[in-house]
Amino acid sequence: MPKARLTPASVTEAAAALVDEVGFDNLSMGLLAERLGVKTPSLYKHVTSQAELAHRIAVLAMTEAGDTIRDAIQGRSGSDALAAGAQAMRTYVREHPGRYAAANATRPTGPDDPFIPASERVLASWAAMLSGYGLDPDQEIHAMRTLRSVLHGFATLEVAGGFQIDASVDDSFTWLINFIDQGLRAGTPTSSHERERTARRIPPGPALPAAAGGHRRGDVR
Repeated sequence: MPKARLTPASVTEAAAALVDEVGFDNLSMGLLAERLGVKTPSLYKHVTSQAELAHRIAVLAMTEAGDTIRDAIQGRSGSDALAAGAQAMRTYVREHPGRYAAANATRPTGPDDPFIPASERVLASWAAMLSGYGLDPDQEIHAMRTLRSVLHGFATLEVAGGFQIDASVDDSFTWLINFIDQGLRAGTPTSSHERERTARRIPPGPALPAAAGGHRRGDVR
């Protein structure tokens, strides 16, 4: 890439591609300059330091991840949204392990840090992903933390080659999502009500007809 075409955005994009290839821990300004075909000092016209560059990669990663999950769950709800969103995150981590690592290593530096709205983009996608389960508001954050922890662990172990047993990793992931789905359903107010009804041996009431032309609760549009 000719030196004249470099911009902060193009340098960040190139650095993100580089860390996906060599690993976030191996990022260096010298290696990036070599990749771009410029002298290292030229990069400092576009980013002030390697730390700023890493921060920019993290913002890019969070923005991309949030949009990727959002797009995957469009028009879906409940278990369908869960499966689609989870697979989208897994795929993103597999395809962009370096920039995902950068995002996890970054913390906001102040109230005006662009990392904050980028992170909120991801949180909004996670919330939409879970909205069809009808969780109580005070339980939603716990569900989001649990889901993030489980999917992060699975995806990063997979990228690191941590699954060595001769069994389908895709089947394991499907099993994992079904397990989470059952747990979320068990924690919803509706499920609790049905459990109480069953315990009291009260037969369920008649089914109510769906409103004509209505959307399913939790549909993401």
